[in-house]
This record gives sequence, C-alpha cells and structure tokens, in this order.
Amino acid sequence: MTKIQTTHVGSLPRSNELSDLLFKKDKKEKIDLENFDAVVKKDVQKIVKKQVDLGIDFISDGEMSKISYATYVKDRIDGFSGESERKAPKDLDDFPTFKERIARSGGTPSYTRPCCTNELKIKDTLSLTKDIKNFKEALVENNHDFAFMNAASPGVISAFLPNKFYKDDDEYLDSLSKIMKQEYEEIVSNDIYLQLDCPDLALARHMTFKDLSDEDFLKRAEKQIEFLNQSLENIPQSKIRMHICWGNYEGPHLHDISLEKILPLILKANVGTYLLESSNPRHSHEWRAFENIKLPQDKIIAPGVIDSTTNFVEHPEVVKNRLIQFSKVVDKEQLMAGTDCGFSTFAGFGNVDENIAYKKLESLVIGTNLASKSI
Repeated sequence: MTKIQTTHVGSLPRSNELSDLLFKKDKKEKIDLENFDAVVKKDVQKIVKKQVDLGIDFISDGEMSKISYATYVKDRIDGFSGESERKAPKDLDDFPTFKERIARSGGTPSYTRPCCTNELKIKDTLSLTKDIKNFKEALVENNHDFAFMNAASPGVISAFLPNKFYKDDDEYLDSLSKIMKQEYEEIVSNDIYLQLDCPDLALARHMTFKDLSDEDFLKRAEKQIEFLNQSLENIPQSKIRMHICWGNYEGPHLHDISLEKILPLILKANVGTYLLESSNPRHSHEWRAFENIKLPQDKIIAPGVIDSTTNFVEHPEVVKNRLIQFSKVVDKEQLMAGTDCGFSTFAGFGNVDENIAYKKLESLVIGTNLASKSI
C-alpha cells in the first residue's frame, strides 16, 4: 500500500506570550531580545513535538518568529518604511455591514505594512540562522526528518509592500528575487524543504489588484512567476513547495479568480509541490480543473482537505472522500494531504481555536490513512 503523506501550510497558533512580544517588536517597542529568543525556541520545540505526536509527515516550525507570513521581510531587508495603503478584499466591499462587523470583532490584524522607499539591501541574516537552528534542534530532539520552512515570494512582497522607489514593477521584482534568493538557498542548504507562500497569484486578484481585469492580472502574475523562477535557479524543483490561496478569511469570496484560469500559469513555476486551497465552499469543486489541465508527472499536489477558517472539525471520512476525489484526476503517487491555509497567518490572529486546530490536524492524519487504504 502506497501511503499518502500529510502536511499543512505552515503557520500554527503562537502562544499569547509570543504574540505579545511579536507585536511589541513590530511597533519598535523595547523588549528583552534574549527573552524573545528563548520564547521562540521554547514554542518551536513545543509545536514540533505536537506535529510529530499527531503523525504529520512534513512539518514546519509554525512560523513562530514571524509577525506574519510576508511582512517579516521588513525586519530583514533595508529599504522599507512608512505605511502602505490597506485595501479590503473586493467581496467585503460588496457587503459593508459584514465588513464592519469583522472590523468591530477584531477580525482584521493590525501590524506594520510599509512600502519600498529605498534600494533594497539585506540587513539581517541572523534571524534566519536562528530560525533554522531552532527548527533543526527540535527535529533532532523529536527524531523527525521531513520538514519545510515558509518564505515569502518576491510576488507577495511586491503585492503587499508596494514599490515607491524602483522605476517599475519589473525592477522591483528583480531586486526582490535577488535578495530573497539568498534566504531560499540557505533554507534548502540545511536539508529543509522550501515553501513559497504565493497568495499574490490568487488572493491579490480581488484585493491588491481588484481594479484590474482577469487578463491584466494574469499578465502581471506571469511576470511574478518569471522572477520567482529566477530566484530558484540553484535549487532542485523537488525541494520546493508553493502555496496558493484566495485569502485565509471567512467571507463571500464572490470575486475569487478560478483555479482553472491560474493553473496553467502556476504550473510554470519551478516547484515540485503545490498546496492549493480546495476544501472551503467556494473552491471544493475545483479538483475538476485537473481533468482538463493535467498535472505534470514530476509534480505533486497537496490539496487542502481541512478548512483553516472554521472551527468545524472535519470527520476523517470527509478527509478520505476529498482525497478520493483528487485521486480521480491525479496519480496516487502525486497526491499529498494538506490544509487550505495556515492556522495563524498573522501572530495572534486566526479564526480557529488553537486546540481545535490540532484536532483538525489529527483528523487530517486519520482521514488520510483511510484514503491510503481505499485508493
């Protein structure tokens, strides 16, 4: 029996202690950096053990040291300052009372999101070194080998930390790809799989670029793929994962671009595994996109079979059935089980209760084992 492997998108709930420190650090408030490092290390050890105990195959460090999946780069790269314009997703614009309710309930994370206002230069490599060291020590302690680490793609940085310095987007993306290339290669050189978070190829369509047509958005996205590939030129495709999603929030999602429209484009990325949002009610039908657009034999798909925005715990049989659906359009050997998105995309922010998140991951493992026996 071929076992379908399990994984997730990466971010996991941070402790209140760590979240408080991350927000103070983000606001440039004075904190004890030695204490911060100690708390991060402790929390990484804790969440690695949890994942191993649950039986997840490909695990992460939970992005414990980061305020968010994309804006963490402002602390590692010189050239960012000020605050960028915040754009709400287009589907929330359509429902202003719902949008207001989310804002009142604290459903919108508050963190620094600057613009690029000067030439980009690396200023901090120590944070990545610490992240890798903490993760590898926890992996050794728990006798686990298969691991991945998240990193922001040049495209997502350009989409959410907009350019106010370079002459055009191409020059900005070129600079970002050369800067981030070093982070990507450092992760892989330490025997950790690289995961690129790329919501710029889906979410950004109805958020940052909501005024563009689909055609114009796809032209821009193609450029982002080109510069991404440039940054990956020295890394084997098999060591790279890419996460695509339409936004880790509960909402109407009426303006999400279809997977069928972006799939030919994202398959041009030099990555080995795709983690796609596919269990929520707006995208659970899109497994059929692979009926007409075949997944290349050298690539793997890890569909989200767990929804990261709801506290419903999926029954293992639901997980099994979702994987069986995908097995109709891709080979079993090309199939991995994942989640729609992370459980804590931003520190201290997430719809799913911490303990429920781990129950959902437990169901992921049980359901995937059932699917492995059925397919």
